[in-house]
Amino acid sequence: MSDWAGRSRRRPRAHQTPHERRILLLALAAGGAGVVVSLALLWTGDYSAKVEWTISAFVLLAWLGFAFAVRERVVRPLQIVSNLLAALHEGDFSIRARGARHDDALGEVMLEVNALAETLRQQRLGALEATALLRKVMEEIDVAVFAFDGDDRLRLANRAGERLVALPVERLVGAGAMELGLHTCLQADAAPILDLTFPGRTGRFEVRRGTFRQGGLAHRLLVLSDVSRALREEERQAWQRLIRVIGHELNNSLAPIKSLAHSLEQLVVREPKPADWEDDMRRGLGVIAARSESLSRFMDGYARLARLPPPRFASVAVGPLVRRVAGLETRLAVGLDPGPETTVRADADQLEQLLINLVRNGVDAVLETGGGVRCGWRRVNGSPATLEVFVEDDGPGVPNTSNLFVPFFTTKQQGSGIGLVLSRQIAEAHGGSLTLQNRDREPGCRARLRLPIK
Repeated sequence: MSDWAGRSRRRPRAHQTPHERRILLLALAAGGAGVVVSLALLWTGDYSAKVEWTISAFVLLAWLGFAFAVRERVVRPLQIVSNLLAALHEGDFSIRARGARHDDALGEVMLEVNALAETLRQQRLGALEATALLRKVMEEIDVAVFAFDGDDRLRLANRAGERLVALPVERLVGAGAMELGLHTCLQADAAPILDLTFPGRTGRFEVRRGTFRQGGLAHRLLVLSDVSRALREEERQAWQRLIRVIGHELNNSLAPIKSLAHSLEQLVVREPKPADWEDDMRRGLGVIAARSESLSRFMDGYARLARLPPPRFASVAVGPLVRRVAGLETRLAVGLDPGPETTVRADADQLEQLLINLVRNGVDAVLETGGGVRCGWRRVNGSPATLEVFVEDDGPGVPNTSNLFVPFFTTKQQGSGIGLVLSRQIAEAHGGSLTLQNRDREPGCRARLRLPIK
């Protein structure tokens, strides 16, 4: 076992420590009795003065030498371990104790200290690499990241944040959120999408807030993403889809109206008029009225999609709500698969309308083919816990489920194509989701509404 670590890290000492002094005294005491007895026998024997002094000096020197050697053998390894631990404390994980062996108790201690140093070295290396990667990612991403302390003073900003506020990080650190124009974004009730103006950029930003702790103190993290271009592209595509759908429906209604109007105009100016011209006029006007009514319903459907109010959250008991919706259907007895009694934060009226749409669709699907409709609910434990309400039917299923949530797409002859769209909007406004899929092993569809349990 080498003492190199001890020599490299040993701290200067002006005197012996109490522990070293005790070890030396114990070593002296261990050999003291033998030395006294041997010297007594030597000086009481029949020896010459030269022999007595020579042997006495040899015994005393040997006694003191071995005592100091014992002290060194006990104290020296402790000093090595102390220096190794001091190096670890100072963050130097490169020093090792050499010559340690498994068949020696002290050697095992040295090996464990070496293993600890290697583990700490690997962990620090991994932490440094992860920190360097995180710093590199934060510098390269085109998302502004700001970290504020409990007094709303900026403590960290990446390169995108510097460009956003048009200030170097040296001037940013320590500045208040009010000075930087970020106080609105830090408010808990701020909208997720805000129109913001900064020295470096103006646009619509997605605002995300979080918290973390550093040095035992709470800090707040603010992430700003410029979504102006993406939102403009989404709006452009939405307008294109809207114009395409409305144009198609208007053409389908106006083309026959235009043709019938022209025919009726020719009938009115025709002389002499045919005997059944009044019947033709009446039928033509009836067709025009029917198409106009269909067009009016179509526009009302779009208005309903645009006028969906935000939910008014309150505590809602799931069991009574599902039972009430199942009892509203008079065309078919709806089966019930109850789950545990659970309450959620939701708008009871909107949630009831959503479930009514799902149950009505299920009943419409089985009226022609026969079968039943069942609804129920269950709690899905997780992080976070969710509530799942399902409605399943034994109907023929849906040939193409990808278009179910496209506005005005319907598989029913008299359907409006907005029921499922409204239902999904309600689910998403509650922070949940709505899916509709064909059942795997049996005919029919299964609709799943998932809501967070708060």
